[in-house]
Amino acid sequence: MASKLLIAFLLGAISMTVVSAQNFDFFYFVQQWPGSYCDTDSGCCFPLSGSPGAQFGIHGLWPNYNDGGYPSDCGGDSFDPKVLSDVLVDMNREWGSLACPSSNSESFWSHEWTKHGTCSGFSQNAYFKAALNLYNQYDLTGGLAAAGINPDGSQYNVEDIRNAMQSVLGQLPGIQCNKDQSGNLQLYQVYVCVATDGQTVIQCPVFPNNECKGSVEFPVYQSNSAASSDANVLRSDL
Repeated sequence: MASKLLIAFLLGAISMTVVSAQNFDFFYFVQQWPGSYCDTDSGCCFPLSGSPGAQFGIHGLWPNYNDGGYPSDCGGDSFDPKVLSDVLVDMNREWGSLACPSSNSESFWSHEWTKHGTCSGFSQNAYFKAALNLYNQYDLTGGLAAAGINPDGSQYNVEDIRNAMQSVLGQLPGIQCNKDQSGNLQLYQVYVCVATDGQTVIQCPVFPNNECKGSVEFPVYQSNSAASSDANVLRSDL
């Protein structure tokens, strides 16, 4: 009898662990256009590992609820950069921080793990690998270029942008804009909805509240020559 009770207790504990670890409905896999991050009053600073290329980069993989809310800071293991040793080259290339001052991006990655990754049900290494695998599987920058949508400073219709990305993803993403120094709307972030397995792109249960509409600018981005020599800051007027 005691052994049966112990087994029942252990099974219950395992069940609660799984439910707690994946108590969300889907992920937002968020990518950002570096030119739009940089083309603001604040500008940007390139990471110490080097300037990002002219393609969308990873912002994060965020657990979300179908009602638009999300879990955060779920506890567990603290961020440990040593765990990322086998993916560090990819992290620096695809997931570098553009915040000032220039850094090795570890503070950015720590924030993403602590706020979002701890709620994902994945280990730290598996969490970052899931985002990198998604990134490498779907070329959003190439999908836009194939549709004639290029970072040339021109205005493009948001629905045309979404449809071009749907041709790559198989599903419509959410589109978020920010404003340049002149107050013009520009293409900023893409929200791709992913199942809780961290692999499967799905139809979005809900799109971000601040989705942009109409026509937006796709700003030029210069990854190398636009950095200032003293602060490594990219400004939109360079």
